[in-house]
Amino acid sequence: MIQFLLNQELRSEHALDPNLTVLNYLREHLGKSGTKEGCASGDCGACTVVVGELHTDDTGAEQIRYRSLNSCLTFVSSLHGKQLISVEDLKHQGQLHSVQKAMVECHGSQCGFCTPGFVMSLFALQKNSDAPDNQKAHEALAGNLCRCTGYRPILAAAEQACCNKPQDQFDSRQAETIARLKAIAPTQTGELNSGDKRCLVPLTVADLADLYDAYPQARLLAGGTDLALEVTQFHRTLPVMIYVGNIEEMKRIDDFDDRLEIGAAAALSDCYTALHHAYPDFGELLHRFASLQIRNQGTLGGNIGNASPIGDSPPLLIALGAQIVLCKGETRRTLALEDYFIDYRVTARQDSEFIEKIIVPKGHALFRAYKVSKRLDDDISAVCAAFNLKIDNGVIGEARVAFGGMAATPKRAKNCEAALVGATWNCATVEKACAALAEDFTPLSDFRASKEYRLLSAQNLLRKYFIELQTPHIETRVTAYV
Repeated sequence: MIQFLLNQELRSEHALDPNLTVLNYLREHLGKSGTKEGCASGDCGACTVVVGELHTDDTGAEQIRYRSLNSCLTFVSSLHGKQLISVEDLKHQGQLHSVQKAMVECHGSQCGFCTPGFVMSLFALQKNSDAPDNQKAHEALAGNLCRCTGYRPILAAAEQACCNKPQDQFDSRQAETIARLKAIAPTQTGELNSGDKRCLVPLTVADLADLYDAYPQARLLAGGTDLALEVTQFHRTLPVMIYVGNIEEMKRIDDFDDRLEIGAAAALSDCYTALHHAYPDFGELLHRFASLQIRNQGTLGGNIGNASPIGDSPPLLIALGAQIVLCKGETRRTLALEDYFIDYRVTARQDSEFIEKIIVPKGHALFRAYKVSKRLDDDISAVCAAFNLKIDNGVIGEARVAFGGMAATPKRAKNCEAALVGATWNCATVEKACAALAEDFTPLSDFRASKEYRLLSAQNLLRKYFIELQTPHIETRVTAYV
């Protein structure tokens, strides 16, 4: 059984189909049709809902952390122990919520189809903002598409909603909601079971290892932003899933003097502060990683584990010399991330083995990263590049150069690196290294970019890296797009 709050109503579910998304649960099981399906792939934001969960802040106080999510990519099992808020829950005692009023008064709704998703993103923004902030508003709304091109009044509504925000019913019920969430906090493995399909929800790494050993055919579910597409886009059935999002050990982020240790189930939005502090380029790239809704769900471990050749984080992690800790039963092994990827969607992971955490070394001052995509926000890379050199007295001592979107896996450019190591850091060396990239990669053409464009972009990004190191005042990093 799993338990969660539907606004303030306690829901206990056991026999639901584990492949059921929160979107379809709201619309088909509860008759709450305010939440819309626009794309079923997490691109448009029409299905946005907000999930609240217990969180201890830096002072040790317990609070509710509200986050916007794409309900089309969220399986119901991930609600275990949390609070689900949909657009129907905002109106209170016959009165519109302040974010709804702001949308009305600023004329932020046109055809209306996308409006519930915008309202829920604005609600989460309001809950997480102390004052109007244009940058935060753009970030919060970047995952919501308005086909009527009504962004200006919606941004005006964001400013109004976050300016002198009034107390609402969620604020007045906060203590009560915290108490109710603590009362339903999971204490043992939860389960959804429809007879022929099941999803297990363990609470510890040890329990996960035992379950995965017992069900090696199970699919591991973290954020679900990739896995859910198999259900929503390809109409496949997932007979057995194991949800790892309630394992606190795998959500930890530990900051040591020489490294970061990031649990594989840590949401990308939780990883931002530590990664941005250690490597500003990594943090900037995370701002362009899909949308805030996706970053609130998607995990660093999942972005590695799905072995996509166009995942944004693996090239950066490879360039930094990151390692992963793999767990199977009581056995753990540490593997260089670059050795994890074998071929297209093929990895070195053994049966019943899972990524427990990622180890990211610190202290690489000359690390830079770049992403080329058709849109600045909420888009997949055509090419993602990461460069990490050590240069002493003008001579390159070490070089790690990695790319995504250039091959069947994210990988290092070994010939390019060989052209760099031991050479003087100058234009001539850079041009030799650019030529060597043609030996490292034979990229494919697809709807994102042609093979010629990809290769030329990769070479130009190396040139860009050289120029930026020569003129560090130039602020052009991680902003390239087609």
